[in-house]
Amino acid sequence: MSLEKIIPSVAIIATGGTIASKRGADGASTPSLTGEDLLSLLPDINARLQPIDLMAKDSASLTLANMQHISDAVGRQLADPTIAGVVVLHGTDAMEETALLVQLQHAASKPVIFTGAQFTADHPHADGPANLALAIEAAIDGSNAGRGVLVCFGGRLLPAWGVYKRSADEADAFRSARPVAVTESPGLSKPVSDVRVDIVAIYPGCDAIHIRASLEAKADGIVLAALGSGNANRELVAAVKRCTDGGVPVIVSSRVPDGLLVASYGGGGGGHDLAAAGAIHSQTLRPSQARILLAALIAAESPVQDIRRAFNDRF
Repeated sequence: MSLEKIIPSVAIIATGGTIASKRGADGASTPSLTGEDLLSLLPDINARLQPIDLMAKDSASLTLANMQHISDAVGRQLADPTIAGVVVLHGTDAMEETALLVQLQHAASKPVIFTGAQFTADHPHADGPANLALAIEAAIDGSNAGRGVLVCFGGRLLPAWGVYKRSADEADAFRSARPVAVTESPGLSKPVSDVRVDIVAIYPGCDAIHIRASLEAKADGIVLAALGSGNANRELVAAVKRCTDGGVPVIVSSRVPDGLLVASYGGGGGGHDLAAAGAIHSQTLRPSQARILLAALIAAESPVQDIRRAFNDRF
């Protein structure tokens, strides 16, 4: 067997983000580097790297249709027997969403690694090349197969389920609610492109106007970014009851970044009351990822009991 045949091939799917961005004459940073450009910044790596320029977007501008497009591209590479692993270059603003969508849709028998950068390619402290090099190493490490989608960032390797961006300006930007472990995909493979799930922020003194607006906009589901361990107020509980009575699932998450949500408080607007109104508490996923899981479940036409079970599991 020749040396060439044993060198692993890694697909590098470029989607834009800070890692591909440079500052323009107007002072604004936009994605302008191709996958090949980014690979040229790396030291020698014992892998055959295959760049795929899928899109060039700031992840803040991504839609569910864009995320589905990325997930589909990952699926094609997973189906290619010549590919040993997949690296997705992605903006950090929405990396947690797209990474979870890929996790939900694909039973990956090969490593799938998301990475990006906090600082642009022309920044004096550009972190993209180091993150990319580590992500490629993770993608060719066979022990990462079966661990689900992983985020490689700032020297950390984190599972997609429960991952969240903790800092807007530090290179060590991400944390996760759980450790890396062998995991299974739920196989929620139906496209989410046409599903609408809104996130409604809860704050002291808020009313139900945003829930009403979501219903008028024909939202398929709603995620509450609730207070504390998943609490709101009496008016919100009544609005949630109207949603669930009408067949619109409501997920209760929290604006607090860490900790398990427990529906224990009453008083008319607490988590216990929201649960009694038909809402489902998301134990670990915060609003951004709860939205993605709910969209995937709705696309699969999952019954309420399956939705409830999904938010109590850890894929």
